[in-house]
Amino acid sequence: MERDSIVTVVIPAFKVSDQICSVIDAVPDLVNHIIVVDDACPEGSGELVELKYRKSRVLVTFHERNLGVGGAMKTGYKKAKELNSDVIIKIDGDGQMDPANIPEMTRLIIDNEGDYIKGNRFFDIETVRSMPKNRIFGNLILSFFAKFSTGYWKIFDPNNGYTAISSTALSRIQLEKIDNRYFFESDFLFRLNLIRAVVIDFPMNAQYGSEKSNLRIGKVLLEFPIKHLRNFFKRIAYTYYLRDFTLASIELPIGLALSMFGFTFGLVNFLTSRELNQSTATGTLIVISMSILVGIQLILSFFAYDIDSSPTKPIGKAR
Repeated sequence: MERDSIVTVVIPAFKVSDQICSVIDAVPDLVNHIIVVDDACPEGSGELVELKYRKSRVLVTFHERNLGVGGAMKTGYKKAKELNSDVIIKIDGDGQMDPANIPEMTRLIIDNEGDYIKGNRFFDIETVRSMPKNRIFGNLILSFFAKFSTGYWKIFDPNNGYTAISSTALSRIQLEKIDNRYFFESDFLFRLNLIRAVVIDFPMNAQYGSEKSNLRIGKVLLEFPIKHLRNFFKRIAYTYYLRDFTLASIELPIGLALSMFGFTFGLVNFLTSRELNQSTATGTLIVISMSILVGIQLILSFFAYDIDSSPTKPIGKAR
């Protein structure tokens, strides 16, 4: 690891007054700056940190109103840029993420193995068993949607907030366009794909204690799929029609058109035949079947191409 690399940790703080100081104390010495963003915390987490860590590497920024975890991270990222950081780590202040992982995550960025390193709690089966069942269920569903919308088919646990990013990749991200609330991590992945950044899953254990999550699974499962669908169509439009045009650009619309034609024509023919009490002509059945089969095959070919085209070459070294 390069000795002159500037490493900054950003901690969004909201209702974490009981845990945040122990998190800060556990951050390793290789970290140059720790930015705590008090997102209008009703518990005064920022004031607590400011009082305890005077004249140290800890900096505290305050929001006058709550902007959400995404809004807090945008503030932290902008401050990290001002500090000329090479690697920026995001870690939550609730104590669920082990700061001992920071050196290895930092090394992966500095050694140019990836542009964005994110935690994955699903590598170890024992860790999965310790997770609350509602979180397992929610992550399975959201991970499935995230693969479509972000284009990162080989990653999992997309809403994991333990991340590291290079300054090079961060400088190319339009932060103002990213969601301010809990969709932040998934939306960030979508933006990373647009700049062709390499994302690496990092195996990690989550430490679940008495802390309470502000995330409501029911609300997320209603809101997130719509946002994932929006990002999916955006990604397809940007990647396959605005920036490039390949065989896959033809396969998807033709495949969708044939499939829709086949299903619609088949349904209409079925209802008509039942009403007139007559069998469907063999030629008609062949047209319906072939339209559906060829359409599905073209759609599958498109997704096979999309999966293989996931970014593999890092953008470049930090700074």
